[in-house]
Amino acid sequence: SMASPALLMRVVASAYSVAEKAATIVRNVMSAGDLGIVEKAGPNDLQTKADRLVQKSICASLARKFPKVTIIGEEELPTDDVTEDLIEDGHCEEILKKPCPAQYTGIKEEELVIWVDPLDGTKEYTEGLLDHVTVLIGIAYGGKAIAGVINQPYYNYEAGANAVLGRTIWGVLGMGAFGFQLTEAPAGKHIVVTTRSHSSALVNECITALNPDAVIRVGGAGNKIIQLIEGKASAYVFASPGCKKWDTCAPEAILHAVGGKITDIRGNPFQYNKEVKHMNSAGVLATLRNYDYYASRIPNTVKESLVP
Repeated sequence: SMASPALLMRVVASAYSVAEKAATIVRNVMSAGDLGIVEKAGPNDLQTKADRLVQKSICASLARKFPKVTIIGEEELPTDDVTEDLIEDGHCEEILKKPCPAQYTGIKEEELVIWVDPLDGTKEYTEGLLDHVTVLIGIAYGGKAIAGVINQPYYNYEAGANAVLGRTIWGVLGMGAFGFQLTEAPAGKHIVVTTRSHSSALVNECITALNPDAVIRVGGAGNKIIQLIEGKASAYVFASPGCKKWDTCAPEAILHAVGGKITDIRGNPFQYNKEVKHMNSAGVLATLRNYDYYASRIPNTVKESLVP
């Protein structure tokens, strides 16, 4: 008889369906026209009705199925007012059929931490740059990002009225990542993807030092990692605090699952245990390939300005 799937695979399979539900909520809020925008820390730190509803949906849906898992979401919200229509009970059968990597078969619920960014790229969402937007569900064990789900609610949105909108990318360390075509950036080209709305003198000094052939400025950490794994950029460089654990957990798991690397600007790995501080205060450096090339060119002045 088939052994029942390992906990990790059940969590990932559920997170997949939960992310697809989240994408539907994101699209519905946009098409209804009232985004319900609230400024949090300022005009570049926004929260919309979609952020609020999606976080409630993701956290409540996963907590109902996996009550002992720690779930940390970006938005500070009351947990008691979740309506039944926000609950997603489904899972992706295809994921359940895949064997769990041996090192993760014995994981217990209380050992997992799930980091949720309900809508990564909120500012871009409010400005109609819909392809920048992602829903991020990252799964950590032993302080390390080991699995992740990234949904792009508006993937394909420029392909015309009959296009199927949205896609879900997922990955597990030791297994690989799925839902996209892994592509390397053009050999010998140094294309840097960086922030669109959180630029600074330090961010720009760091990029100039890399002497890139091109710089792409887009919103969202999830979106930037997708640029790397689809070969549109060769490095994601952000020499600034501001990025948080829920921004990097899911993208990190997917990037690492396909042999890439992400650290802070000083080369330190990120920690994802539940006690960790939420801010990635020493910035982000990520590549699919050639990490050392970029790491070796980050100026010391930049590293010294960013304290983990």
